[in-house]
Amino acid sequence: MQQETTHRSVRMLPRRGDVRLVARTSLPGNPLAASAARRFVRAALADWTGLGTVTPRGTDRLADDAVLVVSELATNALVHAGTGVEVLARLDPATDDDPAALVIEVSDHHPARAVRGDGHEQEGADPGEPEHGRGLHLVATLAASWGITYRPGLKTVWARLPLDGFDGAAPPQGVEAPRQRGVRAAEILAPSPRGGVRDDREWVGRGALSFLAEASDLLAGQLDQDMVAALAGQLLVPRLADWCAVWLDGETGPAPRPARVWHADESAIEGLREALAGDPPRLPVEPRGAAVPVSVAWPPGGAGSAVAFRLTVGARPLGTLLLGREAAPGVPDEAVALLEDFARRVGLAIGAARQYSRQATISRVLQRGLLPAQVARIPGVDSSLVYEPSDEGLAGGDFYDIFPAGSGGRWCFMLGDVQGSGPEAAVVTGLARPWLRLLAREGYQVAGVLDRLNGLLLDDALEAAEAAALMAAGPAVAGPAVAGPAVAGTAGAGSGTGHEGPQSRFLSLLYGELTPLPEGGVRCALACAGHPLPLLLRPDGTVRPAAASQLLLGVVEDVAYESQTFELMPGDTLLCVTDGVTERRSGQRMFDDSDGLAQALAGCTGLTAEGVADRIRRAVHEFAEAPPDDDLALLVLQAR
Repeated sequence: MQQETTHRSVRMLPRRGDVRLVARTSLPGNPLAASAARRFVRAALADWTGLGTVTPRGTDRLADDAVLVVSELATNALVHAGTGVEVLARLDPATDDDPAALVIEVSDHHPARAVRGDGHEQEGADPGEPEHGRGLHLVATLAASWGITYRPGLKTVWARLPLDGFDGAAPPQGVEAPRQRGVRAAEILAPSPRGGVRDDREWVGRGALSFLAEASDLLAGQLDQDMVAALAGQLLVPRLADWCAVWLDGETGPAPRPARVWHADESAIEGLREALAGDPPRLPVEPRGAAVPVSVAWPPGGAGSAVAFRLTVGARPLGTLLLGREAAPGVPDEAVALLEDFARRVGLAIGAARQYSRQATISRVLQRGLLPAQVARIPGVDSSLVYEPSDEGLAGGDFYDIFPAGSGGRWCFMLGDVQGSGPEAAVVTGLARPWLRLLAREGYQVAGVLDRLNGLLLDDALEAAEAAALMAAGPAVAGPAVAGPAVAGTAGAGSGTGHEGPQSRFLSLLYGELTPLPEGGVRCALACAGHPLPLLLRPDGTVRPAAASQLLLGVVEDVAYESQTFELMPGDTLLCVTDGVTERRSGQRMFDDSDGLAQALAGCTGLTAEGVADRIRRAVHEFAEAPPDDDLALLVLQAR
């Protein structure tokens, strides 16, 4: 369902015979998008002025206003939504109710993220921090009207700028209308000569290096191979070709699939796709990346020409790039070397995107194996868990678990954070959670569990350091007399000193045990090892720490952990978090500065466990405009 929020409501009803010129482009969600959007709008206005559709009178001021508007809207979308953006510029003719206008639209793919920009600085914000995306006040000042349109999976912010010198009439006779509706990304990066005449020799000498440099930046920022293929098409057409197509080879042997078909004239895309249906042109294995002239059935009945390039990384084929021109003399020699260089960069970008995709898949599978498939329900206790890894493509360092500890009605819970992230953190998580379950079910109490886990982590780190020292020493020095000192020097191991260096495996942990009470509620034994302190919320709104801070696990050997015991009565709420909550930053401030977490929890009086978890999660996200840069985990336990 489409939902629209409009400021200064406006009607747009074109008259019969009106000409509505539209230019659109897709830009990736990286810092280059705002500058590319500005150049896009200027290039579109220059095109329309050159066609005689817009008179030069007032165009410079209109271009300046439009550039300011699109820059603010694109920046707002990038900062607050964090996705790629779609930019559209459209000339709307005058109607009986409204004058002619230039309409600027910027769309993002995160409609749940609110549009910010009321101009009010956040209390306590660092004055040295640059302000981004706060220009909607400026947009409202420059535009005759502006608004927000919500569609499934899409949010569009638009602005309507008054336009003199455009009545919606067709271009003057003798001026050829553009075959494409809009100036594409490649046209922004290296504008084509006006009049539709290509001078490849002059352009290659003037703009090739700039084109390749900015194309590399755009391609390198993509982690999806289909987006790389889409950008390749926009970069090539219409600057160097009238049309192009990209096929991607399957990673495990399936036939190549068409990933993108692009034409300067959008109305010709479907016909081109049908003409190119099937397998890509067969290319020789050598030379890799070289241009190969091919014959294709496009344009229908025309005398066009096409060349193909094998997309590779090293000796591994990744796909095929095909581009063509619809008129003689085809692709000149001056542009071939440039295209070969561009094809190599496309191949590298596709290879990097595939590598990232494989690593992300492995990490997601690993993450599912490291965390419990479901959280157990504790009798007499409502629980709610929030877990948000900062990078969905990598296994995070935070972990959690709730499980029964054998007979006697004992239930155990944990919330931990491993030093670092990725595979190294996953190794420790993969050891710690099963060890904790095993120790609890063997009957060890809370303090005893932490003592033994600390020893296990130190033993494991020492073994890893010994293995590293032996590998560094090499086969010529393989005796105990050599290995012992090497370990001490490498890992810094010693009685009561702990293990320093790259093999250290530090772990912060909040671990507790719950036992039901006959009169209701539960008895809670809790220990906190280097972890943010758990907070206890009473029904009267008072908040206090529920444990004392103790040393990180895996640091020193000679430490005896202690537990605190208290009763969690009906209506009491226990909040456990990782440092992704307490150390969430906004400028120089952190979320837990001045007991910020306790204050937020005090405002949750009377809420359910799920309500408390959701309230704290939203408070953490809203504390800063930028998305969290650390894993976020919180566990709420509420006795009933």
